[in-house]
Amino acid sequence: MFYYIFYPLSSYISGFNLFQYISFRAASAAITALLISFIFGPVIIRLLQRKQIGEEIRADGPESHQAKAGTPTMGGIIILISVLLPTLLWAKVMNIYVLMVLLATVWMGLVGFLDDYLKVIKKMPKGLIGRYKIAGQVSLGVIIGVVVLMASEFDGVATHTQVPFFKNFEIDFGWLYIPIVIFVLTATSNSVNLTDGLDGLAIGLVGISAAAWAVIAYVTGRADFSDYLNILYLPGAGELTIYCAALVGASLGFLWFNAYPAQIFMGDTGALALGGALGTIAILLKKELFLLITGAVFVAETLSVIIQVWSYKHRGKRVFRMAPLHHHYELSGWPETKVVTRFWIIGILFALLTLTTFKIR
Repeated sequence: MFYYIFYPLSSYISGFNLFQYISFRAASAAITALLISFIFGPVIIRLLQRKQIGEEIRADGPESHQAKAGTPTMGGIIILISVLLPTLLWAKVMNIYVLMVLLATVWMGLVGFLDDYLKVIKKMPKGLIGRYKIAGQVSLGVIIGVVVLMASEFDGVATHTQVPFFKNFEIDFGWLYIPIVIFVLTATSNSVNLTDGLDGLAIGLVGISAAAWAVIAYVTGRADFSDYLNILYLPGAGELTIYCAALVGASLGFLWFNAYPAQIFMGDTGALALGGALGTIAILLKKELFLLITGAVFVAETLSVIIQVWSYKHRGKRVFRMAPLHHHYELSGWPETKVVTRFWIIGILFALLTLTTFKIR
């Protein structure tokens, strides 16, 4: 919004020329998101406490988590406000990349909100029935896949994806493209949801991943940088930098309240929305395979659940003390804060590794 209002005034006042620069608007979006979190966070926490909208801890979870029962949940509302408003203010909102990532955030946020509403307010233990949740994820995947296939911005590369560590090497998914998009969105949204089990864990990893994607979006939208790095140049993709920066600011802001001991949990409202957003960013930038690196911790958490379920079903034995993986380390004697900090460190290492893939080829 600000771009359309202030940049045209640069013809009269040179200072407004700043609004053409993605770097300036991205930094402003991050700061705005952080401030919005600080302003709205306490208000929403008090509201949720007054309405007694608190987390119900599952009986089969770690015993130490029972003390967290009643902590306000649905804190994803804070994150969504803190991401959406700065993006609307600082990005070119008519940009197709921005529109698609906003759609994904709101869409999955609503699916998560409905799940939280049924679990916490209507006291339905399982929340939204699994097939309805999957229907929401699949529907979003179809919409985004069709838009990418039809939009002129993706002419010639719509069904392509780049491969990390290989120069000028792309995979063309062809007719499998839309199923791939559906899989990516479903996997990312569910993996963030699975990771959201310790205070500050998921939101910290999302912020780290978002910072890496901000850099990737910026260089992908610059003809000079993309040419130098031998990656796909996508005109207009740089606007995703503003969204990613807002997500970094929102993550830091929410972490202020979600750090141990957490004053609020994000719930499915936040987890599904954030996972869907990260998946959408990778899809729009034609770098879906990079998610395996930037989201390595999310991948490990998901695989631990798959392995645990498979092993128990077919062998009658558990591989981990408890899945997802963070609970395994908790039950192995690691304090919760140590698990979170070490997983963040791993997340940072893989985020940096993602950026090095543009040169190590």
